[in-house]
Amino acid sequence: MSHLLPTYARADLAFERGEGAWLVSTTGERYLDCHCGVAVNALGHAHPALVAALREQAEKVWHVSNLFRVPAAERLAARLCEASFADLVFFCNSGAEAMEGAIKVARKYHAANGAPERVRIVTFEGAFHGRTLATLAAGGQKKYMEGFGPPVEGFDQVPYGDLDAVKKAIGPQTAAILVEAVQGEGGVRVGTPQFLRGLREICDANGLLLVFDEVQTGMGRTGTLFAHQHAGITPDVMGLAKALGGGFPIGAVLCTAEAGKGMTLGTHGSTFGGNPLAVAAGNAVLDVMLAPGFLDEVKRKALLFKQRLAEVTDRHPGVIREVRGEGLLLGLACVVPNDQMITALREEKLLAVAAGDNVVRILPPLIVAESEIAEAVDRIDRAATRLERAAGAAQQAAPKLEGIKG
Repeated sequence: MSHLLPTYARADLAFERGEGAWLVSTTGERYLDCHCGVAVNALGHAHPALVAALREQAEKVWHVSNLFRVPAAERLAARLCEASFADLVFFCNSGAEAMEGAIKVARKYHAANGAPERVRIVTFEGAFHGRTLATLAAGGQKKYMEGFGPPVEGFDQVPYGDLDAVKKAIGPQTAAILVEAVQGEGGVRVGTPQFLRGLREICDANGLLLVFDEVQTGMGRTGTLFAHQHAGITPDVMGLAKALGGGFPIGAVLCTAEAGKGMTLGTHGSTFGGNPLAVAAGNAVLDVMLAPGFLDEVKRKALLFKQRLAEVTDRHPGVIREVRGEGLLLGLACVVPNDQMITALREEKLLAVAAGDNVVRILPPLIVAESEIAEAVDRIDRAATRLERAAGAAQQAAPKLEGIKG
């Protein structure tokens, strides 16, 4: 009997070590990891730069609280700002906290401008922004909200990609638009550059803040450091987490000085946010990702992977209907139930993760090798073949069962 609260449908599988794109189970089996802890382990497992940074920091100091300066946090904030649109950073521990902080920044901005009534935020159907009460309401998915009482007020949902619907949703109480450049949990749905640019124009025309949730897409996952860069625009506020620590828990809210002007002394806090261990991991991740050529390699490998997956889709139209995604945030939109595909992949010793719209996400580490991409494609091909054979066997058995009933 497990004493863990039963909020997860855990697979009966555990791992004892990992290296690069591979995990080794407690029974000694090797798995190719295209799950990456749901897009967290962007540099794979046991990356030497991360291991060295955490080992070195662990022998110095782990935690001091934000009542004192943390020089490495100041350095990480400066580097994130230099690599982005932002002027200011707040560190926290998770994606949900980052998005909760981003919502507070957006509302507080208008209060600081003398318009405290401007609290409503336009969000999008299919979005996922976290599991706090406010971020659940922002995502608007009833299956996650049921049983937790009245939803937090202040969010107006519209269809993803529909600029006309966005315009109609804006009123005198609107504060911001909150969007994912790619809806990961929502089915690897990619926002077009035209859509994202249109949101920027709408915000500028109406005095709103544009808030990007880059918790899953940020830190190189789509081939640029941040996914909104594909559209050639900048937000006012952005939430990061997941890959920022390469597996060590850390989140961040980034904003311009103007957008953050309401967040004054005492308005927000986090006990663990930006502690020495977390920012040591964050700085090590940036060391790798900002190295010359790293993101170019991600783009090159992503194109190769997507092309090879398209070939698998062509061979198995009864299992996979299309390939979606940007960079190494890839999705297989399935014909069969996606949980069957996940199981078939696991039987081929490949790990992937489900998403909405009957999609299987393929999220390899950004350091994945070409040979490992080829291996992943072969395993996906074999899994699809396995499902086709199972479906064929079921069809052959059906007439026999009908005959027995007759």
